[in-house]
Amino acid sequence: MSKAQVTIPLAIPDVRVLKTEFNQSGDLVITVESTKAETRCRKCGRGIGKFHGHGNWMTVRYLPVFGRGCYLRYRPRRYQCLECDEHPTTTEHLDWHEPGSPHAASYDRYLLLQLVNSTIEDVSIKEQASYDSVLGALERLIATEVDWSQYSHLGTLGLDEIALKKGHRDFVVIVTARLADGQVVLLGVLADRRKETVAKFLRSIPEPLKNTIHTACCDMYEGYLEALREDLPKVRVVIDRFHVAKTYREGLDNLRKREMKRLKAQLSESEYKQLKGSLWAVRKRREDLNEAQTQVLNLLLEYSPELKAAYALLEELTAIFDEPISKRTAQTKLRKWIEHVIASGVKCFDDFIKTLKRLWEPITNYFVARKNSAFVEGLNNKIKVLKRRCYGLFNLKHFFQRLYLDLNGYRLFRIRPPYVA
Repeated sequence: MSKAQVTIPLAIPDVRVLKTEFNQSGDLVITVESTKAETRCRKCGRGIGKFHGHGNWMTVRYLPVFGRGCYLRYRPRRYQCLECDEHPTTTEHLDWHEPGSPHAASYDRYLLLQLVNSTIEDVSIKEQASYDSVLGALERLIATEVDWSQYSHLGTLGLDEIALKKGHRDFVVIVTARLADGQVVLLGVLADRRKETVAKFLRSIPEPLKNTIHTACCDMYEGYLEALREDLPKVRVVIDRFHVAKTYREGLDNLRKREMKRLKAQLSESEYKQLKGSLWAVRKRREDLNEAQTQVLNLLLEYSPELKAAYALLEELTAIFDEPISKRTAQTKLRKWIEHVIASGVKCFDDFIKTLKRLWEPITNYFVARKNSAFVEGLNNKIKVLKRRCYGLFNLKHFFQRLYLDLNGYRLFRIRPPYVA
């Protein structure tokens, strides 16, 4: 009985299959020859078609077949230029194989698909390929900085920082954009968050693209705000609501700590134990509390009239940011809220009110289109995973490559029919 067979197209342009065989390791080796009739002279650039022999045999890794490794074996053709002095020869360049690479171009793309959300070490083990060959595929296909020609419109810019080393304050800045279709793209990884560094990057954006940026979202760091004001003066700057909420909630949390210290000295041990879990009971929104946390919150507010008044003011402020209102209406309500704080005698929001007045426009710009940098914060979660997965990844160019690949790899490198090399 003959063995069952299947025939599939090789799907590599300009080649003819000469032979297929298995090597001692069980890998499939396909010997091919080029069918191209000419190439470009390496000196004058003219098309040349006078055949002048072959180069050395080359063996390159190709896409795996039915669980087996697969290799392509070929000898590139050489052509002679009769127009140039001394009639130099030129070796043909094949679209499916970059000279010097141990892989066919399609196998490079295949490796990067495996590398998405993985590590070079893991991919090299799974594919039985050397670490350097996987790294080489990354270097060949992923740039170390943004290619502005990919974009015609940027829309919303996002700036945020992250520490590459845990416990250190050596922040790098992640610059992203949210395009009109909602896609988040990586634009840059900056070495630090100094105003000069951020401004230099903003100046590198081509002028036509600058004109497509309508909003920039960031936190309250003055370096970002100054760089944006100076280099993108027409762009609406929005301080992210998350950072605004974090600032005013810190005031309430500081009051909670003081009150808990006071209550510990005044209440009996059993009464104080009933306030266990007050941190999250105060930090969470009331509607997100479970029954036990609600009981803790109500008891704490009963013990502390000042905290009760501050908590009510916090809920009032949060409600303003929740409302789908215009910027002008929001500004009116925020002014009234400040008056309520002053009238109440509560002091825990004093620092926030100073910040609110200082950054009045970028904070209230949130209400124009309710833009925020949630897409940046979501990216930060991916970065944290990448840092844990690729421990010691401190080279910013490599960091850009890996983050860009994790964001775009499935879209860029998934294999679709026809499986062209």
